[in-house]
Amino acid sequence: MPIPVIVITDLYVPTQDPADNFDLILPYALPEIDLRAVILDTTEKMRQPVASHLGFEDTNGPRDPGFIAVTQLNYIFGRRVACAVSPFSPLRSPVDPMDDVPAFQQQGIELILETLRESSEPVVFMTQGSVRTLAAAYNRDPELVRAKTGRIHISAGASSPAFLEWNVSLDPHAFVRLLRSDLPIALYPCATEEGPFGYGRHNSFWCMTDMSFIAQMHPMLRRYLAYAFGRWQRVDFLRAMDYDFPAEFMQQVYSLTDPAHPENRHYVWETALWTTITGRRLVRRQSGEYALLPAHEISPAESVLPNELRPCLLEVGDDGLFTFAFTDQPTTIALYDRGDSPLENEQAFRQALPALYTSFAPN
Repeated sequence: MPIPVIVITDLYVPTQDPADNFDLILPYALPEIDLRAVILDTTEKMRQPVASHLGFEDTNGPRDPGFIAVTQLNYIFGRRVACAVSPFSPLRSPVDPMDDVPAFQQQGIELILETLRESSEPVVFMTQGSVRTLAAAYNRDPELVRAKTGRIHISAGASSPAFLEWNVSLDPHAFVRLLRSDLPIALYPCATEEGPFGYGRHNSFWCMTDMSFIAQMHPMLRRYLAYAFGRWQRVDFLRAMDYDFPAEFMQQVYSLTDPAHPENRHYVWETALWTTITGRRLVRRQSGEYALLPAHEISPAESVLPNELRPCLLEVGDDGLFTFAFTDQPTTIALYDRGDSPLENEQAFRQALPALYTSFAPN
């Protein structure tokens, strides 16, 4: 049966990080996922023109929560996935229920609790951005969240306490609240001690170097990505899914990974989360090619690459920096492990993801 999932994503319009739009296709398209809700994690300072956390000047602000992207995907896939926004400000303490923020900003918290109450089975969370909305929901009704949560997959943090990662810095109190709770958590650090673009055994970063496969994707998904990657601001954002963009503009989208413009490369952190949530495996075929496959489709002749969650003991400071030690004993927290060949992990995803994305055929 499909896995019920709530996605929490720091998705904005105009697009802040196109990887967020790229990743959100997966819970809509993968048959293993029953997407119940999308929470738009929004931080007030990100609604203004600011220097991008990717390291280059951001001239695309001001921006607002990415309702347009969710509406476009609902339109493309014929779905009615609920969507609401988070509070715009960080928690004032780890136990803050945020029940005095403006009513509009409480809708994400309320949607989480409503979705959990209505679900007859545990719900899995996938978070990219801060974990503010989930932490506030836990502070309001810890028994409900504890009873109805399958696992919380968090894309945040650094595998070294020497670096304060971006998602944690958005709301350290929220991150600390969840990591000190007894909730079942799978943690996928985004960064190493070198920063968000380091390659380590326990962080999930990798980089796509060729986006030309977008040209072979389903036409509506191709237009959806063009709207996001081009930071388009057309008011007819649904009609834009029905008609092709100008050829010159699409060529710019396909060439986003031009080596002459490294700031436009497609950086990815969340693929590992969807791989483990769905139970898919990253495999190397006898031919040497890589694929992302459901477990039942893997033959004995194919080699499975590491993409594991390992139980660990974790201590987190008030600032959100943490240390960990792996253990053989059962724990509530597991840490991501992609083995000692992160560059092969990247090479595999570079091959496997284009094949997966071009296979999607929305109804």
